[in-house]
Amino acid sequence: MVRPRWVLVALLLGLVSPQLQATSVEPEQGILVLEYENDLFTGEDRYYTSGVRASWITPSARVPGLLRDLGTMIPFFPGRGDIKASWSIGQNMYTPEDIEAAVPDPGERPYAGWLYASGGLLEETGDRLDRLQLTLGIVGPASLAQETQKTVHELMGAPIPQGWDHQLDNEPTLMVSYERQWRSLTTATDHDLRIDVIPHWGGTLGTPFSLVNSGLTLRIGRNLPHDYGPPRIQPALPGSGLFVPRRQRGWYLFAGVDARLVAWNVFLDGNTWRDSPSVDRRPLVADAQVGAVLGLGRLRLAYTHVFRTPEFRNQGERDDFGAVSVSWMF
Repeated sequence: MVRPRWVLVALLLGLVSPQLQATSVEPEQGILVLEYENDLFTGEDRYYTSGVRASWITPSARVPGLLRDLGTMIPFFPGRGDIKASWSIGQNMYTPEDIEAAVPDPGERPYAGWLYASGGLLEETGDRLDRLQLTLGIVGPASLAQETQKTVHELMGAPIPQGWDHQLDNEPTLMVSYERQWRSLTTATDHDLRIDVIPHWGGTLGTPFSLVNSGLTLRIGRNLPHDYGPPRIQPALPGSGLFVPRRQRGWYLFAGVDARLVAWNVFLDGNTWRDSPSVDRRPLVADAQVGAVLGLGRLRLAYTHVFRTPEFRNQGERDDFGAVSVSWMF
């Protein structure tokens, strides 16, 4: 299992490695993005405990004509940029604080898993990125979260979670989300560093989550990779699997905030159409995150550390976790 100190060491080694040559071109085949989020990075095992996602972003030339025509009809899209398509598959899992209790405390966050697949369109104009995404999935035992967590814990020699028999029941999910990001206030320093600010806003409507959100990300670095921050698994600050490689190695440090007004969260409110474990959800949730991104030609590495305010009334402490992403352009 990846330890956070090794992630940070890898990033630091990259910062002092020789400059690499790469061409700022469109990918020929696409961009593969792999993401892993886990509270292991903070030494905890609770709440939002793990998320994994694999995504593929197609270049403009490979977007099917029907999808391209659909993109030109989306009211929020600017209509003058490059349209790309994205496809993802992922799994999230959530647990209470005490995973060794066979009968979970009813005031604690319920056990829940989510297995999903997403398809979406994005349009990038050079300084603005718009994304529309449709996500289908399943909550409950069919998500295979129980099997995943128990297998990983057995391999690691960690305590085996005992309360998965009380997880949310099987339920199909449907979700539509829209996000907009744009780069602004770009400036250069006397030390050949560049700084920019990336505000964002968006909304999600569906059975897993229904919310609106807004915030911004501040970046400072050298040869800033042409992106909008590292990708993150929803709900989270929006980032981008999309990036353009530079001719020289690029890196940046970043900090961001996101505030979400949450009208529904199935992983807290419980199953939509039947009785199930649930907790008293807080309507306002905020994330703060810091991290580093390293661009090595067609490869981009990122580590993000997330601090999340309590999501339900009886939550004793905030939810902290780390996120690692690897993006490779083909």
